[in-house]
Amino acid sequence: MSRNATVLKQLCLAVAMTCAAGAHAADWSDTSISYRYIKKESAFVTDANNNKVDVAKQILSLSHISGYKYGSNFFNIDVLKSDSNNPANNGDGSPFGNGPGTNSGAQEVFAIYRHDLSLSAVSGTSLKYGAVKDVTLTAGFNAGSKNDFNGASPLALVIGPTVQFALPAGFVNVGLQAYKESNNSTISNSIFHEGAHQSFKTAPQLNVVWGVPFNAGIPANFKGFLTVTGSKGRGTPHGDETKTETLLDAMVMFDLGSLAGKKDTFYAGVGYRYWKNKFGNDESLNANNKAGHISAPFAQVEAHF
Repeated sequence: MSRNATVLKQLCLAVAMTCAAGAHAADWSDTSISYRYIKKESAFVTDANNNKVDVAKQILSLSHISGYKYGSNFFNIDVLKSDSNNPANNGDGSPFGNGPGTNSGAQEVFAIYRHDLSLSAVSGTSLKYGAVKDVTLTAGFNAGSKNDFNGASPLALVIGPTVQFALPAGFVNVGLQAYKESNNSTISNSIFHEGAHQSFKTAPQLNVVWGVPFNAGIPANFKGFLTVTGSKGRGTPHGDETKTETLLDAMVMFDLGSLAGKKDTFYAGVGYRYWKNKFGNDESLNANNKAGHISAPFAQVEAHF
């Protein structure tokens, strides 16, 4: 097991215990389980002619958000299952793993935790001004582990301010954080015969999160996020220069539960994912990096409790 995979388990356990302990003190909370199917995701897979091979993924997610006197907590954990075009290889050191369409699909776990500390609540002075509802200090982590040919296990820490805007209905939060990532690369390990651990420079990261309710005959919600991460430099001890990474998830979810008198309990909808220079890999550098590009619709269902 990689170092970062072990850290992922420890972080998830710590956050789960924190959320459980804080649930009793929360002023409000929402927990949901969702299922997503996206047909044309990616896993940096190419065929014999160096053409991109699309990878379908099923994603099961558990999300929790809660607010208390001094701020809020958000935790999400995704369990992802690829189709056979991204075969599992357990990160065993084979430089490029099994070919697409062979063996069982790879599995991945990815977790996100964020805490927003309200500067209004801490200072005792309202920072509300015009459309600005509050300013927070955001801190947290991303962590993941995957068992395909590369055996990646990213771990990232983030910290920085976020401006929360109040809309007539809904919200938009815009944050600028410092982002520091480390990772593991079986490819780097097998080619250069050195440690698989890679460390990147601290980079700026723009985060925009929104949720806007509207009526489409039944209650609905337009929600999503945009993350833009600047260049992280060259992963050491070996690695190519990274590029600015852009990830967009936008979706329209319909409150189907409201049709049965169970408002805010069951949603279904469609969305769109756009991912350029995935993980900072320069798409213009080679065919494998270009194969990481995503521009695809998806379907999603959610149960809230």
